[in-house]
Amino acid sequence: MGKIIAIANQKGGVGKTTTAINLCACLGLRNKKTLLIDIDPQANATSGLGVNGKDAEYTSYDFIVGDEPVEKAVVKTEYKNLWITPGDLNLAGADIELSGKERREFRLKEQLSKIKDDYDFIIIDCPPSLGLITLNAFAACDSVIMPIQCEYYALEGLSQLTKTIKNVKRTINKNLMIEGVLLTMFDKRTNLAIQVVEEVRKYFSSTVFKTVIPRNVRLSEAPSFGMPAIEYDKNSKGAESYKKLAAEIIKKNK
Repeated sequence: MGKIIAIANQKGGVGKTTTAINLCACLGLRNKKTLLIDIDPQANATSGLGVNGKDAEYTSYDFIVGDEPVEKAVVKTEYKNLWITPGDLNLAGADIELSGKERREFRLKEQLSKIKDDYDFIIIDCPPSLGLITLNAFAACDSVIMPIQCEYYALEGLSQLTKTIKNVKRTINKNLMIEGVLLTMFDKRTNLAIQVVEEVRKYFSSTVFKTVIPRNVRLSEAPSFGMPAIEYDKNSKGAESYKKLAAEIIKKNK
């Protein structure tokens, strides 16, 4: 049976989509059949894997808000063992459109339950908000990866997210777990980044991934070429760190 993991943080700019793209690519290279569900209206995960969402006949919008089957939206990327359902700007208004629908929090769960066993991992790239679309992801997933930037306000945003996850666990998904807290954009030259790592590890202890993602130029450049870092520059520190993260997640889910 496949594992569904949402990557979420209500703050933007924390490395959420970068993590989605590169984790999926690295899982694929480890012979894990992987599907990336892009539910961010900006669709950066889609373009970051070289897929033109505007040309897609069906997108994530069509099976979450619309009534098309999820299978119609699945697109094979050019990377090993990696498929995607493209993001769509129409998702920006999805919270309003879903508000009047029955079982509005469970539409994504009902769709993914049909294909969960077809993949080793299904990764959901959430929008930077805690609206109804992200709530759908939390209802559908087994666990959540919470990326946080190594900066001053990191813990503040994280506490709000963990509170939301507790509420979701109590009300709509009692089996929801935290897969791990992922420290991103780490700059070992600054005392602040080192202090944030120490604080997060103290506060969340064993929940924090051992892998820390460094601030890395190659990670920033790769999406503009429609490539994950592992393909753009496999020897870069960013690519190496996501290979380690994929290995850590695979080991955890054996």
